[in-house]
Amino acid sequence: MAGIFRDLAPVHETMRVPLTVIEPDGHARGGIVVLHESREFTDPLLDLMRSLADDGWTVVAPDLFHRANGVVPEQVFGADLVEDFDACFEWLTGHGVFGDCIGVLGFDSAGTAAALVATDRRIGAAVSVAAPGIETPLTPQAVALAAAAPGLKAPWLALFGADDPRTPPEQVDRLRDAAARADVATLVVTYPGLRHRPDHPGFDPAAPDDAATLDAQTRIFEWFDSHLR
Repeated sequence: MAGIFRDLAPVHETMRVPLTVIEPDGHARGGIVVLHESREFTDPLLDLMRSLADDGWTVVAPDLFHRANGVVPEQVFGADLVEDFDACFEWLTGHGVFGDCIGVLGFDSAGTAAALVATDRRIGAAVSVAAPGIETPLTPQAVALAAAAPGLKAPWLALFGADDPRTPPEQVDRLRDAAARADVATLVVTYPGLRHRPDHPGFDPAAPDDAATLDAQTRIFEWFDSHLR
């Protein structure tokens, strides 16, 4: 059973980012930084993180909102995002994980953040689930995904739902074309409806109508298996 604990990773001399860490039993074969937009972990997200740890990955989830100072932001992008990711990266390498065996996984606006990290850092792999901001940046500190995708520096998997109003299918198609121009492997997958969220409440891998959700989770695991080595 994977073990979970809290830690702090230095951002700079006067700042630490709080981490939630789940380690595998035995030797870790790599690390995955999980970006999430919630202030709390849902049970399905924790289950997914534990499953990744059971698969051999050290999973590190930073609190992206630790700089709030009384003002709670909706999303974290720009220099703050890169600083927090770098702190997680250094924490993992300091715990024996090789840099090319570190990936990033994000959901919703944090999925957008994961993609933008992969355009700024040469990491092992990146996965974005339900990432909005395809043609219009989510914040002044962000970049539209369609504009950023050709500059990806890490293999990128993106999962979308056809009925998600924040990611219209025609925009996803244009994003797929943009990502295909990158110098790394990319795969953009669209599922019917909204069954592409293994991090959401209600996911039951034994239920027939969760076949798409289970397929999405399987793709996430296989993407990291294929590229973090």
